[in-house]
Amino acid sequence: MRILHLSDTHLDRTDTPNKYGVNATASLRLMLAELGHLRGLDAVVVTGDLADDGSVEAYAALRELIGDFARPLGAPVFYTTGNHDERTAFVKVLGSGHSEPEVVLEAEASERAAVSTVAGWRLVTLDSLVPGKVYGRLGATQLDWLKGVLSTPAEQGTVLAFHHPPISLDLSATQPVFGLVDPGELADTIRGSDVRVILTGHYHLQLFGTLESVPVWVTPGVVNRIDLTTRPGTERAVRGASASLVELGGPTSPMFHTLHARDPRAHETVYELDEERTRAMVEKHGPSARIPHVIDRHIG
Repeated sequence: MRILHLSDTHLDRTDTPNKYGVNATASLRLMLAELGHLRGLDAVVVTGDLADDGSVEAYAALRELIGDFARPLGAPVFYTTGNHDERTAFVKVLGSGHSEPEVVLEAEASERAAVSTVAGWRLVTLDSLVPGKVYGRLGATQLDWLKGVLSTPAEQGTVLAFHHPPISLDLSATQPVFGLVDPGELADTIRGSDVRVILTGHYHLQLFGTLESVPVWVTPGVVNRIDLTTRPGTERAVRGASASLVELGGPTSPMFHTLHARDPRAHETVYELDEERTRAMVEKHGPSARIPHVIDRHIG
């Protein structure tokens, strides 16, 4: 099983440079062009922050660009929401995020979650979006639904895909605040199940860890990446589109490889937040119960 894992495309309706001078659509086009040599892909998974402005036009453009790439390869495409996404527009263009889902979360639930099977692997997309917030959460309804899905093992195993990572790196001032809230609840849900890997995005950098002994992979962003070589308590984004190739099912599975677009402007600074601005962002957007120890650890 070979999965192309993309995340954080951040398209908008204008196809023009954003306030930082980065054209998100151009970054995606460049990344897909660089990946044109890939063969043997079984699926493409895009883990959220698809549209920066939450517009129908952005989702439609994304569907067209990634669809044109995946169609000749015979690879189905699966989408999840991220904190920048807007559920109504997402559903209008992408539905459940699966073209032909086998199981979906009940219609009355606001979250978008669905199940498909690819090459014997069960691929489950979840919805960690908390409207208006940067951090993510998987609520009780969604976790109960997931537990029911996992109660019957899949032929090869299960892949979970969603936006907010349940792991974080202490080098970052924002990751411990803006990742998945209460990852222990997800750990309880997948304990003893056939989940073999968790695919996420959101951090705009590559990161590997485990949750309940399950490998967790964070793929870097397409629109830009975060550079953690800055001073503690600050954050810098730089140019450079990236993606991941995930291989499952072999004797050394899972395997992860990061792919970078050849951008002549790669590593140029997109934006940089000093300690004051980073602190303000954490205080404004972080879950209040989790803010104090993070600020004390990383800032001052």
